[in-house]
Amino acid sequence: MAMWNNLTLQDANSSVMENLILFHDHAMIVIMMMVILISYILFFMFFNKFINRFMFEGQLIEIIWTIVPMFLLFFLVFPSLKILYLTDEIYNPFLSVKVLGHQWYWSYEYSDFLDHSFDSFMISDPLSYNFRLLDVDNHLILPMNLNIRLLVGSTDVIHSFTVPSTGVKVDAVPGRINQTSMNLNRPGLFFGQCSEICGVNHSFMPIVLEASTLDNFLNWLYNFV
Repeated sequence: MAMWNNLTLQDANSSVMENLILFHDHAMIVIMMMVILISYILFFMFFNKFINRFMFEGQLIEIIWTIVPMFLLFFLVFPSLKILYLTDEIYNPFLSVKVLGHQWYWSYEYSDFLDHSFDSFMISDPLSYNFRLLDVDNHLILPMNLNIRLLVGSTDVIHSFTVPSTGVKVDAVPGRINQTSMNLNRPGLFFGQCSEICGVNHSFMPIVLEASTLDNFLNWLYNFV
């Protein structure tokens, strides 16, 4: 089971990621149909001794192998456009969090709550009972079932804030603020990493997102402040 989980996508924790997984499965079915069809045609052309010379020069067959793939591509275009607009949609947010990438750690700022901010560094102690190269000292704690806006930037070089289970992947560019939204479906710990080659310690700036209930989030926030 563990090996199979490593070969598939992570379990979704947002509606966007659920749509991405459904589109992935849909696209694989369409691609398999195209591969089977093309493989059958190639096998038929190479190994059938009854093929005549008109098979390679006929206008009809050229029209077929041009139009059929075009219709198959329509089954991929329309679902992907829907998901593209979903990923760019910014709803009225309950909470805005500013995310800043540094060489090589992340900073989080809850500007809606007294400008509460902190840094998040990877835990490098090999003797600790944590996920090696994935756990951090301060988690990004967010409430679930609420619209959250992330304002992502950088202070030095280009980073990429990525949490696969939420379907969020946004570049952190110096001098620019990019925004994205998320709505977490369930509680738990969800891991991500910088997906931009940002320097020698690129692989040592992980992200740990902790989804919690609204009551627990507010209690943590005001106790921390």
